[in-house]
Amino acid sequence: MTFSKLLKASALAATVALAGCAGTTTPPNPDIVEVAQSAGSFDTLVAAVSAADLVDTLKSDGPFTVFAPTDEAFAALPAGTVETLLKPENKDQLTAILTYHVLPGKVMAADVAGKRLSPTTVNGKALKVDGRNGVKVGNATVVSADIAASNGVIHVIDKVLLP
Repeated sequence: MTFSKLLKASALAATVALAGCAGTTTPPNPDIVEVAQSAGSFDTLVAAVSAADLVDTLKSDGPFTVFAPTDEAFAALPAGTVETLLKPENKDQLTAILTYHVLPGKVMAADVAGKRLSPTTVNGKALKVDGRNGVKVGNATVVSADIAASNGVIHVIDKVLLP
């Protein structure tokens, strides 16, 4: 199966799993997964979250702060990286990468403005956050901040963070 077919199949499976039933649109109080699913620019992230069995976690009460790489950010990884990570035998590595993008609690852009922080991610590793000139997270830039979800907040980033 080619990468694009694998990605489409994974995204379709994630869409069905995330929607709960066919024909469902984004609910009135969407959670982090539903917001990402409905945005249209996080198909790779949604497929990865599904492959890592993190859907239920990111649909739970939280709150969570998610630094969400766009499809373009995933596409910028070296050729074959995403395909390799989506394989079942690489689930632990994929989970480690995805949980490095998540902070426990709800952290808004205003909370980091003018500060340098090193919060601990859900995977247990510290993540450098620099809010002194815009917001940088590791080597990524927050390109859209404070996207509300019922169980936290999403900040869109332009690169995939690697622990």
